Amino acid sequence: MDYRFAGRVEQLQSSVVRDILKLTQGNEIISFAGGLPAEELFPTEAIRQAADRVFESGRSALQYGLTEGYLPLREQLSARMAAKGMQADPGEIILTTGSQQAIDLAARVLTEPGDVVLVENPTYLASLQIFSLAGLRPVPAQSDAEGIDLEDAERIIRQERPKLVYIVPTFGNPTGRVWSEQRRRGLLELCRKYGVLIIEDDPYGEIKFDEKAHFPTIASLEGKTQDSHVIYTSSFSKIAAPALRTGWAVADRRIISMMAKAKQASDLHSSSLDQQTLYQLLRGFDLDAHIRTISDAYGSRMREMQALLLKQAWSGVSWVEPQGGMFLWLELPDGLDAEALLRCSVKKGVAFVPGSPFYAAEPQRNRARLNFTHCGGERMAAGIERLSEALGEFMART
Repeated sequence: MDYRFAGRVEQLQSSVVRDILKLTQGNEIISFAGGLPAEELFPTEAIRQAADRVFESGRSALQYGLTEGYLPLREQLSARMAAKGMQADPGEIILTTGSQQAIDLAARVLTEPGDVVLVENPTYLASLQIFSLAGLRPVPAQSDAEGIDLEDAERIIRQERPKLVYIVPTFGNPTGRVWSEQRRRGLLELCRKYGVLIIEDDPYGEIKFDEKAHFPTIASLEGKTQDSHVIYTSSFSKIAAPALRTGWAVADRRIISMMAKAKQASDLHSSSLDQQTLYQLLRGFDLDAHIRTISDAYGSRMREMQALLLKQAWSGVSWVEPQGGMFLWLELPDGLDAEALLRCSVKKGVAFVPGSPFYAAEPQRNRARLNFTHCGGERMAAGIERLSEALGEFMART
């Protein structure tokens, strides 16, 4: 049978992170590739107890649910958002299968094939997959340590008339950057001026290493949800457990209504069982204290990885110390191809993500993303040692 796939699927690139994860399954490979939380820090017992309470309340959790999601959980999220300066009632929130589905739904209901999306350079690679499948054209604006370059962003907005701006301004993936408040306010003003919507993706924002640090979301700077220029997305994957597969979007209720229609055509609703388990978890568990625990642990692992990298004294390798999140973004020596280095590294038993897939345009091939949250101690030390051996052999050959 000659299967004729749609052109938009034929052109879709597989996720390099998922491919690397498949490569490492069942193998003695130490992986710094995926954005994986630490399993030993999952609130396993609290989740088990929450699930027990769900079933003690009856069988309703096994029934179909609302497309917009379990109302009591949306009410809890409304309160959590308010504590961060984002005012949204439950009707302005939709629960999704991870925050990635929220990005997909927003793109589907707000764009047409051929439309432009303004993105950071580099940006989250799965968002580029979403935009590709929707037939959109991502155009990257230059970025630096403080965030997106506002002059370049305005130039692109004026020339390309993008329908959406997609950004991860707090502990970005892959760079770990934190935008300055000036850049956040500046982009919001640009989008207000030109009538462009912002998708603010914030899956890592609560994982900050300094408890007192304050990084206002652009949604909070907007100050309202009705008629807002911001669609805010986040997820329980990094702060509770990925397998519960629950994210959410906050936006004007007209956008939420259209996203719900698109979701009905996709999966009717996300798992009611997962949502009710999360609702019970939030009722009987101090999630904020747990977030503080994992943030402290991840900050320690980040410093551990930095110390190991500095010990290797690699010539020409640099990075910016992240203030939160899950990733170190390495700049390797000029002329070094990180994809070729990965092939050498896997033979040594260690994996990372090369930087090229994170770029919407011409990539910087000497970039690499390392995850520091999933493993620590002897395993992290062994992985950095293997990576050092691979880098040394690779540079000697090239």
